[in-house]
Amino acid sequence: MGWVAAGDYEVALDDGKVVCRNATGRRLKSVPAKIAEDPAVVGLRQLVEWLERHERQCQDDVERWMVRSLPVPLAVIERVWPDPAWQTALRDVVVSGDDGEVAGFLRDAAPGRGLGLVDLDGDTVRVSPALVRVPHPVLLEDLEDLREFAVELGVEQRVGQLFREVWHRPADHDARSGSVDTYAGGVFKELRFLHGRATQLGYRVRGGHAVCPVLEDGRFTEARVWIGDYDGYEETETGPLTWSDRSGRTLRTGEVGPVAWSEGMRMAAALYAGRDIEDEERAA
Repeated sequence: MGWVAAGDYEVALDDGKVVCRNATGRRLKSVPAKIAEDPAVVGLRQLVEWLERHERQCQDDVERWMVRSLPVPLAVIERVWPDPAWQTALRDVVVSGDDGEVAGFLRDAAPGRGLGLVDLDGDTVRVSPALVRVPHPVLLEDLEDLREFAVELGVEQRVGQLFREVWHRPADHDARSGSVDTYAGGVFKELRFLHGRATQLGYRVRGGHAVCPVLEDGRFTEARVWIGDYDGYEETETGPLTWSDRSGRTLRTGEVGPVAWSEGMRMAAALYAGRDIEDEERAA
């Protein structure tokens, strides 16, 4: 954007930062303190904050489409693409069309022209499916091949899709079980540390559980890990991982879909990774 007057100076945005130049046009290393509260400077800084929030929201929305298997109308992708924040979030995600088959890496979108993709043969193509899906990586049968192809193309996904950690239910897992204990027993010196870790990772905490909701094939499932609900300064540890339906009924693990399984295990593993290693080493 152009330069805006601020007292005896002019200010502008450059690569997400407020920059300043003096009356002779020389660019300064920083914004002088005497114009820090000038309406033009304050307005630009507020704009920077809004743009950062907007960029995060776009990425969160695309990740939500992926985790919840939400189909998105083609017209929505075409309309938001000109926005740099949306384009950054969407560029190079693997998309599929109405039939669920992987179509390619998203590179462009334009009203009336559909989506511009790099398909799995490395060719640039245009497609116009009525609905666009951003499939969860656990559903991609050729995930390793896609990862290798992405590296060859120099793909850098802003939204974690291809290189997101995935967990598949073991073939010998007891489908009648009501929980998974793989990441239970991770000790934290204080409950507030574990609560803080859950929040920092983007998970909500409710009723002493860190929770991760997933909408899969139109069915709501919530993964839960017990983290404690007492004195924030008391020691606690991660509990078993369970899943429940919308009514709160605990599901048998055999009833849990592949996305809900993977996302639940991902949450449990991430919480467990922050445990107190020093106490474990001393105990050993």
